[in-house]
Amino acid sequence: MKIKLSYILIGLIFLFLTISKTYSHADHYKKIKKIEMDIYRNGEIIGFSNYIFNVYDDIFEVINKTEFEVKVLGVKLFSIKSLSKEKYENDQLVEFNSETLQNDKKKFVNLIFDKSQNIYIIVGSSYRGEADKENVIGNWWNHKILNTNTQISPLSGSIKKQEVIFISKENINIDGKTFVVDHFKLKSKNKNIDDDKKLDFDIWLNTKNNIIVKVEYNRLGKWQYILKNVEKN
Repeated sequence: MKIKLSYILIGLIFLFLTISKTYSHADHYKKIKKIEMDIYRNGEIIGFSNYIFNVYDDIFEVINKTEFEVKVLGVKLFSIKSLSKEKYENDQLVEFNSETLQNDKKKFVNLIFDKSQNIYIIVGSSYRGEADKENVIGNWWNHKILNTNTQISPLSGSIKKQEVIFISKENINIDGKTFVVDHFKLKSKNKNIDDDKKLDFDIWLNTKNNIIVKVEYNRLGKWQYILKNVEKN
């Protein structure tokens, strides 16, 4: 009887862990209505990246609008206007669409999850083909970006191999509020690609609620995405 009871307990624990793994990610973000981030370049605010979360039945959607513009002496050097939607069913990404205007050049991604093959099918401005379902869309609302080996560009659909290194646990101050965060370094796995295509980000994650509070990188200046507001349901 004791042996049978042990097997039952082990089975229940395994079932609990499986269910938690399946639903914990989506359930966490279902409590959030909006995440707003300000975008800075060299200490000056130049735009925003906002995420809106919608939940109905088994569907979880994330809509992102990102806009910024860099000017020097009144001349526009760089700009982005982007709108995207991620759609999840039971924590599995099943559809992603984005349209982006980058320096007046159009970019796009149309992704679907092929359930019969258990893979993503991508039609993008930089890549057309298949991708493993473990890929994560490279957006800053999703802490899973720190737990994957590859990400999909939300602008063009290209697949980028990455490595994530834990740096330290730190205290960070944003708008007078102090957060206890984990500091990570996210870099491209391939060191031989062009510098303008390399991933090289410092990311600070609030482990209390799994929200990224700051992203920083250097490319023709110092860029920062800094958490402005979290609106809960």
